[in-house]
Amino acid sequence: MPRHIEISLPKRGVVAVARLLDEQAPRTCSALWDAMPRIGDAYHAKYARNEIYALVPAFADPEPGPEHTTITPIPGDVVYFGFEPYQLAAATHGYRDQTPGERLVDLAVFYGRNNLLLNPDFGWVPGNVFATIEDGLDELAVAAQDMWLNGVTGEQLSFARLDR
Repeated sequence: MPRHIEISLPKRGVVAVARLLDEQAPRTCSALWDAMPRIGDAYHAKYARNEIYALVPAFADPEPGPEHTTITPIPGDVVYFGFEPYQLAAATHGYRDQTPGERLVDLAVFYGRNNLLLNPDFGWVPGNVFATIEDGLDELAVAAQDMWLNGVTGEQLSFARLDR
């Protein structure tokens, strides 16, 4: 039986439903499922284009490692990135509120085409595609564009189990 999660932007009142890709990314799906709910301040990507994401404290021990990775996510992909503290320390990233020295996980949602996971500081940034949005992508894309044009202040991105 497929497992599903709810992805929401509470301030904008948007909810999407994604199916976990347990067969393709079993370690990542298991780690996230066991750690839910997860919520963090929402950001819109600078480099990857059509991406919104939240940074949350690392929750898997051990980390799932690479599985079902991509550097070219497509609309509806939900992606896990594990980051060491030094990878997010550059002042240009703007994560002043994050605890220094803390390993972080980037839980990302891609809502449009032509994404490329390339960070000018580090090069290619492959991520684990662990879910695909099955419902609510269009509404999420509109909200994400609003975040890009009008700012992310006060918005959060939430990931929770959805029992069906």
